[in-house]
Amino acid sequence: MLRAAGKRLIGAAGIRPAAAGDSPGAAMAVAARRGYHERVVDHYTNPRNVGAFDKDDADVGTGLVGAPACGDVMKMQIRVDQASGRIVDACFKTFGCGSAIASSSVATEWVKGKQMEEVVAIKNTEIAKHLSLPPVKLHCSMLAEDAIKAAVKDYEAKKTKPAKADE
Repeated sequence: MLRAAGKRLIGAAGIRPAAAGDSPGAAMAVAARRGYHERVVDHYTNPRNVGAFDKDDADVGTGLVGAPACGDVMKMQIRVDQASGRIVDACFKTFGCGSAIASSSVATEWVKGKQMEEVVAIKNTEIAKHLSLPPVKLHCSMLAEDAIKAAVKDYEAKKTKPAKADE
């Protein structure tokens, strides 16, 4: 019954779900009718930096954050050059909606090549503005900001642990 109602709504609006064989342009056209900006669709359909590093590596910081209200979970990892303090690589795994995946993808692109002090200054409002997220999806950009900060905090905690062990 719900499926039939959904088909009537989709058919009535002239919107059809993207099919597996559709071109990326077709997927963007469908998404545009649904109100998502093309950057969200691009980062959702072609996410950058998906993957994982070994969380036990001394040069890797891992941030795991979630939003119980919507069920989104985001894991972001950064690899830091210990000599310069510059983030040389970043990756993520996100379980959630397209806006959460797009926010993670953008965040990993933005942190690469930057100093630790610079990345903790990245605000969710900047990510939301870049992706043109609607107000109901702002929590996705907040998760990305929190994941960045958690990854930096984890790296810094690892960095101070060996110093304490030597004492």
